[in-house]
Amino acid sequence: MEKKELHYFHSFGEYVDQFIGALIEYSPKLISAFIILFVGLYAIRIINRLAKKIMLKRELDPTLSKFLADSLLWSSRLLLFVTFISKLGIETSSFVAILGAAGLAIGLSLQGSLSNFAGGMLIILFKPFRVGDTIEAQGVTGVVSEIQIFVTKLVAANNQTIFVPNGNLSNGTIINYSVAGIRRADLVFSLSYDTNIKNAKDLVMQVLESHTSVLKTPAPSVTVRDLSDSAIHLSIKPWSKNADFGDMCSDILENCKEAFDTAGIVIQPYVREVSKE
Repeated sequence: MEKKELHYFHSFGEYVDQFIGALIEYSPKLISAFIILFVGLYAIRIINRLAKKIMLKRELDPTLSKFLADSLLWSSRLLLFVTFISKLGIETSSFVAILGAAGLAIGLSLQGSLSNFAGGMLIILFKPFRVGDTIEAQGVTGVVSEIQIFVTKLVAANNQTIFVPNGNLSNGTIINYSVAGIRRADLVFSLSYDTNIKNAKDLVMQVLESHTSVLKTPAPSVTVRDLSDSAIHLSIKPWSKNADFGDMCSDILENCKEAFDTAGIVIQPYVREVSKE
């Protein structure tokens, strides 16, 4: 019994000696690997801060700046991790192969998201609109509140938040109402055929000229759009600044209605033709 215990103790002692020897032999690699890790993390933090300051001085788009800074941060960390495990003596070729295969699988499963990502990059780089612009796209209209990498966030007039995928947004038609700074309204009044057209146009011009939000240049216009079977269609086209557009349209319609009523001009109701069999 004592011989067995001595044998086990002797074997355990050999294992401990081998472990200590291997640890001493491996310790330079271990120490250098962790030095690289800690120095690398500190250097990455410094580089990331410098990159943000440079992009801020260059006045890059905030969304693009954040994306580039995050991309630089994570790619640097990945490179540092590969260097760290390589310094430990771990074979990195199989790790890189596994990482590539995983990237391919993720890319195939996230094709829609990658399309939105590419669309977001195009929007950020070519700037068809900016934060604060009023746009119409994909059947919705709203003010751009945030341009993210995958979606663009709009706030509609009723304060609903709309998320539009950037892939669809970048490939579709975008109407930007804010680029020019001014906007033209296209209003229509349908008047009775008993109306004196010149008098009606003069009344409308008086309304337009007296409204403070209607711009003098470009000048507003009042024209006969067409003569239908039931009415004279008068086209009213005033210009205003973007901020005044909604209130101006409402005021012009209301003031023209009051002016027509005072002058005895009849507004022709809409008549829908119904075929009877």
